[in-house]
Amino acid sequence: MAKRPAVSRPADRRGSGAGGRRDGQKRRTRGAILAAAARLLAAGREPSVAEAADAADVSRRTAYRYFPTQDQLLAEASLEGLRPQVEAAMSAAWPAGSGGDVAQAIARLDAAVRVLHRLTQENEPLLRTMIRLTSGRVGKARPARGYRRIDWLTSAVAPVRGRLGRTRFDRLVSALASCVGMDAQFVLQDVCGLSPRAAEHVTRWTARALLEASVAEAGSRP
Repeated sequence: MAKRPAVSRPADRRGSGAGGRRDGQKRRTRGAILAAAARLLAAGREPSVAEAADAADVSRRTAYRYFPTQDQLLAEASLEGLRPQVEAAMSAAWPAGSGGDVAQAIARLDAAVRVLHRLTQENEPLLRTMIRLTSGRVGKARPARGYRRIDWLTSAVAPVRGRLGRTRFDRLVSALASCVGMDAQFVLQDVCGLSPRAAEHVTRWTARALLEASVAEAGSRP
């Protein structure tokens, strides 16, 4: 029987086969817990990890593996509310499926970088708390952060997925994740001493350079 071709999606782009399916299931479970916590927050409550687990119909033991503390759960749930702003900015820059793959990817990526920069400034205390809560642990004990950045970057440069191929595309998203977002912005401001405006300029330049370099490399492949 012929095998169906593998499809790379934001939810399972970290692997294929059994590993990819497990990773996709973990992301869905994590997302369900966050969604439940966000609903409880919107209702004026500050849910514990156990309460969010119950609302999501997930075992409490599982929920604590993803969110060891209430602080981390509440910070993540609050940040989930930023998704519509980033997605709206990318769509406004150049709607998906409107043609011109490279130009479209450049416009959507730049829009994502700009809105992420603004949201980082507006939510700096919460984001610094997130870094503190998810740093300093090693191996499997280290609590993972949300996949928002990966989802957004994957969506932004999706127009060039076919041009790059899976390996180059995944590498591009990983490279962008290392230089776009709160970590990179705080390095540019705290370590390099740049102003927020200068940090945004560097980040936008770096993101576009990575995208254009990936496209150029794909165009020159034998």
